[in-house]
Amino acid sequence: MDTWVIVLIVVVAVVLLALLALALAKRNRINGAKKREQAREHLQEAQLRGAQAEKERAAAEEQAARARRERAEVEERTRLAEQEAQQRAVQAQEHASAADQLRAKAEKLAPGLSDQHDRTAGNRSAGDHLAGDRAVGDRAQPTGGPDQPSGGATRR
Repeated sequence: MDTWVIVLIVVVAVVLLALLALALAKRNRINGAKKREQAREHLQEAQLRGAQAEKERAAAEEQAARARRERAEVEERTRLAEQEAQQRAVQAQEHASAADQLRAKAEKLAPGLSDQHDRTAGNRSAGDHLAGDRAVGDRAQPTGGPDQPSGGATRR
């Protein structure tokens, strides 16, 4: 083989290797650009999701604060209602104690009077109840008897 053929083969091989190296470099640049673009998209998506997560976190904190505030209000109302009920119970106990003391004084002043008073008060209240029923039952029927219409409409 002639030397010029060998030189030609070597030159063609070097050119092919150079073209192959250029093609690989271009492919790497294109792949790098694609990766950078994809990375930018991921960063934008991360920013959007981060902002959304922050909004949701703020809404959750606000909701939790509102729930705590409502719970505190309910606890305060409950505490006030319990306090009022306790005051009423104390007041009722004081009234009952005062009533017992007055009964005891009345018994000392007039022994046996409280028993009579209790019996007559019980009979009177039952009698008043019966008298009230009689008064309702004794109301006058309209004149003319039950068969005749009483007042009101004139048409038949």
